Amino acid sequence: MLALAELDGKLGQLRHRLRSLPEIARIADLQANRGGVDDRCRDARIVVDDLTRDQKKSEQDVEQVRTRRERDRSRMDQGLITNPKDLERMTHELVSLERRIGDLEDVELEIMARLEDAQRDLDQSTAELGEIDAELEAAGINRDRNAEEIRAEIATVEAERGVVAGDVPADLLALYEKVREKQGSGAALLRARRCEGCQINLDAAAYAVIAKAASDDVVRCEECTRVLVRTGDSGL
Repeated sequence: MLALAELDGKLGQLRHRLRSLPEIARIADLQANRGGVDDRCRDARIVVDDLTRDQKKSEQDVEQVRTRRERDRSRMDQGLITNPKDLERMTHELVSLERRIGDLEDVELEIMARLEDAQRDLDQSTAELGEIDAELEAAGINRDRNAEEIRAEIATVEAERGVVAGDVPADLLALYEKVREKQGSGAALLRARRCEGCQINLDAAAYAVIAKAASDDVVRCEECTRVLVRTGDSGL
């Protein structure tokens, strides 16, 4: 019975290790962090796309005004405008076009600066996301490898348990399994009047009953209900 209890205790520890692999918590943290970084990437990409469109429109606006300036200047240079009033009006218009080009170029430069900042944010977030994904992949590989090793050990212990359980009488094994479902193990050593399962000393009355029981009688702890295994260390 003690061998069976020890194997069940070992199985419990192995299953706890399987559930508590450090990679599991690390992966959860990385996934939570990845969500925030992914959101930043998405937001930065939207800003970059919007500013890219704004920059193209700004370039088109500047080009349109430049085209008009070159057209008017060409007409003046070719002497196509001879009326003094028209020539004066055209001269004023060229001044206005130059001013307009300057204003549009300032807007274009501002957009370019904002786009550069947004692209830098996007590049940084994308790089961070790549690092997280690489770490997630590595953590997943380690988790699977360690889990596989533990599962193999569990399978070995379970096979050993099957052999040990086969030597326990059916009625006693049924009792053991019923207690094990609640306590994790169905038997414990009685050492110096203490149940090693719940670590509680037996009271005088319970101890007296056990002391009088036959060696093949099944005795149980009144506190945790485990089957008590008596040895020379039990103090009986």
